Amino acid sequence: MSTIDVAASPGDLRSLAEQSNAWPFEQAKQIVARLQKKPKDEVLFSTGYGPSGLPHIGTFGEVARTTMVRHAFRVLTEDKIKTRLIAFSDDMDGLRKVPDNVPNKEMLSEHLGKPLTQVPDPFGTHESFGAHNNARLRAFLDTFGFDYEFASSTDYYKSGKFDATLLLMLERIDQVMAIMLPSLREERASTYSPFLPICPRTGMVLYVPIVSHDAKAGTISYDDPDTKQRVTLPVTGGRCKLQWKPDWAMRWTALGVDYEMAGKDLIDSVKLSGKICAALDGMPPEGFNYELFLDEKGQKISKSKGNGLTIDEWLRYAPPESLSLFMYREPKSAKRLYFDVIPRNVDEYHQFLEAFPKQDPKQQLANPVWHIHAGHPPKADMPVTFQLLLTLVSSSNAENAATLWGFIGRYRPGVTPQTHPKLDAMVGYAINYYRDFVAPTKRFREPTDTERAALQDLRDALSQLPAGSTAEDIQNVVYEIGRREPFLDPVKKGKDGRPGVSLDWFNMLYQVLLGQEKGPRFGSFVAVYGLADSVAMIDGALARSA
Repeated sequence: MSTIDVAASPGDLRSLAEQSNAWPFEQAKQIVARLQKKPKDEVLFSTGYGPSGLPHIGTFGEVARTTMVRHAFRVLTEDKIKTRLIAFSDDMDGLRKVPDNVPNKEMLSEHLGKPLTQVPDPFGTHESFGAHNNARLRAFLDTFGFDYEFASSTDYYKSGKFDATLLLMLERIDQVMAIMLPSLREERASTYSPFLPICPRTGMVLYVPIVSHDAKAGTISYDDPDTKQRVTLPVTGGRCKLQWKPDWAMRWTALGVDYEMAGKDLIDSVKLSGKICAALDGMPPEGFNYELFLDEKGQKISKSKGNGLTIDEWLRYAPPESLSLFMYREPKSAKRLYFDVIPRNVDEYHQFLEAFPKQDPKQQLANPVWHIHAGHPPKADMPVTFQLLLTLVSSSNAENAATLWGFIGRYRPGVTPQTHPKLDAMVGYAINYYRDFVAPTKRFREPTDTERAALQDLRDALSQLPAGSTAEDIQNVVYEIGRREPFLDPVKKGKDGRPGVSLDWFNMLYQVLLGQEKGPRFGSFVAVYGLADSVAMIDGALARSA
């Protein structure tokens, strides 16, 4: 697909980026400043994932946003410093509870406490539950073309990649405890240890007091909670794992992570892990705390609860770029993530895309599509909005693409599924969205006597328009018919200086004619749907309410 590039050399682009206040550049500037204090040849970006449930959109958001910061950093450094992005899965964590949204819950309950990579897969497709969820995450990230390296906590622990840092943490366990204990309740602090042994007998992650440790031998000792026997284990080779805050710090130190963002609910955890990282002679990564996603009830979305939108659900109703736009916008503001946000993000993505070639380079660097597409957004070519497609499906009760393409072909001659494959995909998204969300809630409002009179006048005016009338011609007629009480807007003036028309007029049209609250520009809808069909629709509404 052809793309539009910012017309600037790498040096000019860097200068523009240094002046930009787009949040990915603001974040990338922190990494540039970090390198001035501690130069290195490679910068490591990292994202963390807890595979105790199926991947959700919040997980994708972290990778997408980190990728945007990584690209901004490459622009600021003219791509002269190597960068890598690791998507790290904490799959050695013990399964604490059975998620609500998986099959074979009884089977899973028999394996509570075991590392996720030792718990059988309830779906029966992979060697473990952790492997299943990791595969789901990777498959999703791959559909977006992210440049990342997947990393498994189990693999890193067992292969010895963490051994040196684990031994260092054992050597400095008193410093680590001094950081952690003030953050814990008295009861938990009395038995707390950063090291969690993996029981050789049961395979479970044990939350037990450590009765002794030997830094020189690299071992810890504990009493088996069932047999009461003293057990001594090396902290290396995957025989132990760390509690999650020390684990986070250990990973940052062992791998040399330079950038990792986290949710707002982890602010205190980031601070504690940063202190432990420093105690291990590491430099805590740069990053920021993003706001959490909420479901339609304002509750935090959760992998285990399965509330909010799943990855697969968004992609059933909209293209990936619309989700990337949702992630780009206002990362430090809490946002509701449910089905109603999809149409707006689809259409606004295309609006940003259409604006891009008309902007100067400075404006382009502030345009979300520049960050979504790593500086090379595709050319805009979407002749019909998603909202208009939804309204067409709703008005015609069309549940097949051929019917919709009949309307589109009349509105935009020469536009076909072959010439516009992205629009063809949008047609499919619109049908899915209508079938699942619009049709079940469709309710036609009865018009008042005043509204009936206005609808009759609109019907007569539309029936007198010539067949080839443009969307603008139709909109002017719709606007003129609406210029009456109670739809007058005395504040908003028309082009001719006469009183404007309030949104109530247009909302009434959609509520009475289509059984929905909102819709696209009505003139555009009539132009696509057809004058005759639109007149018939008004006749039907008048007859229904007679």
